[in-house]
Amino acid sequence: MLLTSLADRIASLPKAELHLHLEGSIQPATVCALTARHGVVMTEGEVCQRYAYRGFPEFIEAFKWVTSFLRDPQDYALIARDLAEHLLTQRVAYSEVTLSIGVMILRKQRVEANFEALLRATEPFESRGLRFRWVFDAAEFRPIYDRAAQIGLHRLMHAGEVGGPEKIREAIELLGAERIGHGIAAIHDPALMDFLAERKIPLEVCPGSNMKTAALARQLRREDVRIEDHPLPKLLRHGIPIVLSTDDPAMFHTTLQEEYANAARMGLQEHELTRIVDMGFEHAFPPCGETHRA
Repeated sequence: MLLTSLADRIASLPKAELHLHLEGSIQPATVCALTARHGVVMTEGEVCQRYAYRGFPEFIEAFKWVTSFLRDPQDYALIARDLAEHLLTQRVAYSEVTLSIGVMILRKQRVEANFEALLRATEPFESRGLRFRWVFDAAEFRPIYDRAAQIGLHRLMHAGEVGGPEKIREAIELLGAERIGHGIAAIHDPALMDFLAERKIPLEVCPGSNMKTAALARQLRREDVRIEDHPLPKLLRHGIPIVLSTDDPAMFHTTLQEEYANAARMGLQEHELTRIVDMGFEHAFPPCGETHRA
């Protein structure tokens, strides 16, 4: 009962979601609408079967499958509107959403047209209290990150999800990453944990994702892991900024509210959960002079 009442109190707070992949947010009903646009009739049950997998390789195959139906700007507009409606149910006021630009280029799509469709689809949600910012992935890391720094763009990087702590340090020192996606491998390197805490470099932690992809099992070097084994509390209590996110919520069968419930199951107290909510806004990358705390 206490855990339920705590979850309700946290659920009522406006939140920021900073580690969220557009293509991994497509709910089964929307997938059905998407496939139907391209002549393939599917049931939600069939989509759910596609979204059932064990470990990271099977997840990647499911990701490839669902993105194969993202073929034109209208498809991107459809999934963006669906995501916006979902985020509103989670009390999200501000979201930074990652786009798989590499997938668009691989499939010879017009990136600009897709992006314009996303902007048009999500702009009306600003009047409903939800603001979007967009994160683009990169393939040739060093030149792209150097150029991003030159023109004043923010830089962030996935590191320490399934790889070791050295990948986190490389992302920061070589690429100038200002936030780290996942970063749970930091628990293996006390000096790195001190470095992250001193530099106030946030980790975008996605517990449900870490369970579904077996990233947590890999980092802890055991198979019988539970959500309670997640290192989030240790990282937070070491002074490292933490922002809580869903990663690929539809594909990982999670929500932002559920991730806060997961954090509570790890033993975080209400003041710690509230602090994580605040840090989501503090470590966001809004336009200069703007804030997004509702």
